[in-house]
Amino acid sequence: MMSPMICYSRMIEIQTQMSERAVELLSLPEDQPCYLLDVGCGSGLSGDYLTEAGHYWVGVDISTAMLDVALQREVEGDLLLGDMGEGLPFRPGMFDGCVSISALQWLCNADKKTHSPPKRLYRFFSTLYSSLARGARAVFQIYPENSEQLELITAQAMKAGFTGGMVVDYPNSSKAKKFFLCLFAGVSGVLPKGLDSESSDRGVSNQAQFTAQRSRFKNMKGKSAKKSKDWILEKKERRRRQGKEVRADTKYTGRHRKPRF
Repeated sequence: MMSPMICYSRMIEIQTQMSERAVELLSLPEDQPCYLLDVGCGSGLSGDYLTEAGHYWVGVDISTAMLDVALQREVEGDLLLGDMGEGLPFRPGMFDGCVSISALQWLCNADKKTHSPPKRLYRFFSTLYSSLARGARAVFQIYPENSEQLELITAQAMKAGFTGGMVVDYPNSSKAKKFFLCLFAGVSGVLPKGLDSESSDRGVSNQAQFTAQRSRFKNMKGKSAKKSKDWILEKKERRRRQGKEVRADTKYTGRHRKPRF
């Protein structure tokens, strides 16, 4: 059995690795300090990496206890107590980017009778979109419970104006697999590739991109007719986001064959 100290050290190591990957996906200018937002900052472990990377940051968290720990640790960033589901209070264009480690999926839960996950997600994404400089990115490392959560999150992000998609690192590994939602504010960018080139070479997709104009994520009141082209494409997209091997889309995908006589 691992000692508490070893477990804590391992937690710090994992948090630092995910923070480093999130900042990498932000594609920030080199050798230039940026002003970043850390959503669900907790005790400031992600903020420590942002500071080491030479950036300035503001952390938001709903937990007073976690923010107290951050204060005791004397982190360099500014700290704000707040529920991201109620929106962010920052002025337009304030941040050069946003990172969030293991926090966004909690908005998919209704902790109170008055909580509506779609509304809370939209409120968060719309205020985040406003607070980001045009062309900035937001990167969320998440642990989705299922594909429905991914559908819910990405639909509300699109509704708020974001483009982007899901980057999956190590899609074939049950332990190392990580989901990163990479969002673009105002300007559509090229979605980064997920790590693990070996799985990519075998045809396993580790990207799932969407835009505000066209999406295979659920953003409809009804469902596509079963076995229709849209239904097939949506099903394939869900399987890609789950890290499963899926054949590439072609002009023949979903095409109905003529009956033979």
